Amino acid sequence: MKVSAVIPVYNNARFIARTLESVLAQSRPADEIIVVDDGSTDNSAEVIKGFGQKVRYIYQENAGASAARNTGIHAAKYEWIALLDGDDEWLEDYLKRQVELLEANPQLVWSTGNYFTCLCDENRRSSKFLPEKCQAIMKDKQYHKSYFKAFVAEVHGWTGTMIIKKEVLVKAGLFRSGQLKANDIDMWFRIAYRWKQIGCLAEPLAIYHLCIPQSISRKYGPKRAEIHWALIERLLGQAQELDALTDFQPCATHMLRCWNRSALFQKSRYDEIRHTLKRFGDLFSWRYKVTMRLLTLSPAMTAGGCHLISYVIRKLDLRRQVVRKPQR
Repeated sequence: MKVSAVIPVYNNARFIARTLESVLAQSRPADEIIVVDDGSTDNSAEVIKGFGQKVRYIYQENAGASAARNTGIHAAKYEWIALLDGDDEWLEDYLKRQVELLEANPQLVWSTGNYFTCLCDENRRSSKFLPEKCQAIMKDKQYHKSYFKAFVAEVHGWTGTMIIKKEVLVKAGLFRSGQLKANDIDMWFRIAYRWKQIGCLAEPLAIYHLCIPQSISRKYGPKRAEIHWALIERLLGQAQELDALTDFQPCATHMLRCWNRSALFQKSRYDEIRHTLKRFGDLFSWRYKVTMRLLTLSPAMTAGGCHLISYVIRKLDLRRQVVRKPQR
C-alpha cells in the first residue's frame, strides 16, 4: 500500500507544526504528505515550508475546506488518501494499524477508527466511543458490515481517522464545495451508499482538539439550520436513487434528533426545532414530536433547565465523553 496524507490548512500557524510532527512521527510513515494552504493570511506558509522537502506545500485562493481537500486528493500520487485537519493529530501507530487492517481485509475500500476528543486547555480528554462497544458490534471482524448501523450506534469515526481509496473518493463525487457545514458527513454517506462495509480501529489512535476556535460555525451560524435541512433532503434523495433509503433513514433521524437536542440549549433556535418537526415529520415518532413541542412551549425555562442539567453533569463528572460547553 502507498498512502498520501492530505491536510487542509487555513490560518493554522499556531497548530500546524504539531499536526505535521504527529504525521512525521508515524511508526509506518506516510508515502507523501500534502498540505493545501487555503489562502491563509497568517504565517501558516512559513511554518509549513519550515519542514522542507518532507512536506509538499500547495497554495490556493481561499475556497473552503472541501475545495482544499479536493485539491490535495487530485494532487496525490498514491492509491490511498489519509485525511487529517491542520489542527489535529495522529498517534504514532495510527497509519501502521490502518494499513495492517486494510491489507488483512482487501475487500475494503475505506476505513476509520476511534479517537480522543480533547479539551487540552482544561486537561480533559476521552475516547469518542468505548472500544469494547465497537468490538461487540463488529464481533470477530475488523470492520462494520454497515456504515449506516455504525453511525446510528455512534461508533463511526471522523475526518482525521478516515483512510479511503482515491478512486472511491472520485467516484463518489469528492467533497461538495457548496456544503458549508457537515461536508465530511455528506461525503461519508455518498461513499456508504456504494460501499457499506468500512474498517474500524476500536482503539483510539488520533486526537480531535475541541478547543480550536470554530470559525466556520460562527460564520455560518444564522444559516446553520437551512444548511442542515438541505443536507438531509439531498441525502434522502440520493439514498432513494441508489436504493439505500431503508439504510439511510435511521441515520437521518439520528442526525436531526442530535441537532434538535443541541438547539434546546439556545432559546433563539426553538423555531428551528418546530420547523424540523414539520419538515421531516415522517422521520419522527409521534411521542418524540409531542415531547419536543411541549419543550418548546417555554423556551427560557427549557433552555435554562438544559444548562442546569449540563452544569450538574460536568461538576459531578458524570459525562464520559469530553464535549464543548453548550452555547447560550
